[in-house]
Amino acid sequence: MSFQPLAGIRVLDVTTSYAGPFCSELLGALGADVVKVEAPDGGDAARTWGPPFWNSQSAIFLSVNAGKRSLAVDLRRGRDVLLRLADRADVFLQSLRPGLAEELGLGPEELRARNPRLVYCSIGAFGRVGPWSAQPGFDPLMQAAGGIISVTGEPARPGVRVGVSLVDQGTGMWAAIAILAALHERERSGQGREVDVSLYETALSYLSYHVTGYLGSGDVPRGRGTAFPSIVPYQAFAVSDGQLMVAAANDKLFAALAEAIGLPELPADPRFATNPDRVAHREELAEILADRLASDNRAAWLQRLELAGVPAAPVQDVAEVAEAEQTAALGILQRLPHPAVPDLVVMAPPLSADGERVLHQRPAPLHGEHSAEVLAEAGYSEEEIGELASAGIVRLG
Repeated sequence: MSFQPLAGIRVLDVTTSYAGPFCSELLGALGADVVKVEAPDGGDAARTWGPPFWNSQSAIFLSVNAGKRSLAVDLRRGRDVLLRLADRADVFLQSLRPGLAEELGLGPEELRARNPRLVYCSIGAFGRVGPWSAQPGFDPLMQAAGGIISVTGEPARPGVRVGVSLVDQGTGMWAAIAILAALHERERSGQGREVDVSLYETALSYLSYHVTGYLGSGDVPRGRGTAFPSIVPYQAFAVSDGQLMVAAANDKLFAALAEAIGLPELPADPRFATNPDRVAHREELAEILADRLASDNRAAWLQRLELAGVPAAPVQDVAEVAEAEQTAALGILQRLPHPAVPDLVVMAPPLSADGERVLHQRPAPLHGEHSAEVLAEAGYSEEEIGELASAGIVRLG
């Protein structure tokens, strides 16, 4: 039996870009009925983010909006539509600029006064209070302001952005966690809850041990490439045909590594006897290991290290990841035919239940594809739907 614990839960999703849609996509994969609210003119800006496009559809949009129905409605002129939908919803998810939801009459106080069981979740930029609370936010801004860029990249070079939308996805996950917790609480209390998350707070949470270390030592951490500040060796090394990540995270694993690469004398060297010693002599040890590992190819070293019980992994590019046997074995790449992309493949959620992969229930919607369907479910007659469309308040797919 498929894992659909949120079956019967209605989610009204008034978010764009990535963090909010990532949250609602997770909820949809778990069985919720997610109505994605988009502007009639253009829709979610992520529809235009590209290349890459797949049959004219944005790969970004396709990847983060599976499992939803699209309602294209003007937030101002169609406020009554949204109120009617919110009255019957379990979750209202929004990422509008600070103050706009209240300005539109769609704030938490108004909606929860009408529907006390509603879980109202706001996804913000810098958080609901503080001097930056009114500022807009996107993932790279948060990687910058939240310190992630400063600890990412090569030593003595400018920091770099992480190559995935880490803060957006993390914020979406925190939003999903908050919503699930509030729905669970509602089972006991009968009342909904207002919860909020922000991109900046998510970015800060990723720096947890860095901030604790700074407050305790006064040392400001910087980028170390693939290396880690507190464990050595714990980094990627060049081999004859690519790169290999090695994670000898304790003295036992370091001894096994030394034996596997033919340098069994290394643990007896006082410079490398314990992890603090190895951290203090990081560069010397890295040079020794790099010289030895460069002498053979990735597959050969992986085989030797696996036999020795030393954690190691190939540094793979996106093509290698997509084609990897391990990826295929997990069944995480889901074929999900789309009206415009019949051969579409997307990433399923990284979640299984009783050994069965949780899958998306439908592809990302076309703009306004389900407007008439959603409006009819909310009690609008065919004539009323036609009038809303003629007035430009809604767009019919």
